[in-house]
Amino acid sequence: MNHLDEFNQQRPLLFSIAYRMLGSVMDAEDMLQEAFLRWNSVDGQEIQSPKAYLSTLVTRLCLDQLKSARARREVYVGPWLPEPLVGDAALDVTDKAEMLDSVSTAFMLLLENLSPLERAVFLLREVFDYDYAEIAQIVDKSEANCRQMVRRARQHLQERRPRFNASTEQQERLTARFIQATASGDIQGLVSLLTDDIVLYSDGGGKVHAARNPIYGNDKVARFIVGVARKAPPGFTARLLPSADGQLSMVGYAEGKAFIVINYELDESGRIKTIYMVVNPDKFQGVPDLKD
Repeated sequence: MNHLDEFNQQRPLLFSIAYRMLGSVMDAEDMLQEAFLRWNSVDGQEIQSPKAYLSTLVTRLCLDQLKSARARREVYVGPWLPEPLVGDAALDVTDKAEMLDSVSTAFMLLLENLSPLERAVFLLREVFDYDYAEIAQIVDKSEANCRQMVRRARQHLQERRPRFNASTEQQERLTARFIQATASGDIQGLVSLLTDDIVLYSDGGGKVHAARNPIYGNDKVARFIVGVARKAPPGFTARLLPSADGQLSMVGYAEGKAFIVINYELDESGRIKTIYMVVNPDKFQGVPDLKD
């Protein structure tokens, strides 16, 4: 098997690692391109395990990238949200049902609380099921150190991890009501779908108009959403597309191009408790164009 074929065989895994590490499709693709250039320059016959070699290469590239990315996020305009993956692109990061939660917006935001090294070790162990000996070689740390990092990260994340996922049918019903209330400007109709303590995060990245701080409370959130809808461009249409986490994303299109992606979390009562709204045009690489 030549270098390109071997790389393409490992590509889904490598992209999955890079996307979870960086929360960006564009950055993940850059890491894979750099990894391939380095992989293409080595003698493949000297590599005992291409999977281990490439996993190490991509992880270390991501660690370097994440350090600089964190510095950029300190000056990021408004809330930073992971780049959405919906439609066919969502299939590239999840081939097992138990992996779905690890690409939810809520969970990826929780990962931001870990150091780059903790994030890498935790993902390799908890999501990709590498054993500690493999992880130790990838990150150049002792097995004991890796075990300690996973245990600490697991405890830290478990306290805040979302515990409720809506069924597809439940999401579809709620989303239909959400869209209808938004389109008609029905503030009270929207409020009835939201928890009292709902939080809305809007990521414009300073590229387009967006709320620079989280919005709290059902009345304020409802009014903000209706205000956004009133400013929708001509020819606006909305679609529900499968997201990487197994849920559904609301995607707004104008002239066939995405300009807004909305994801949300429900509580046990079936009301929306968190809304994640991405309008930064740089973050639509993982969103398909609208097809006729």
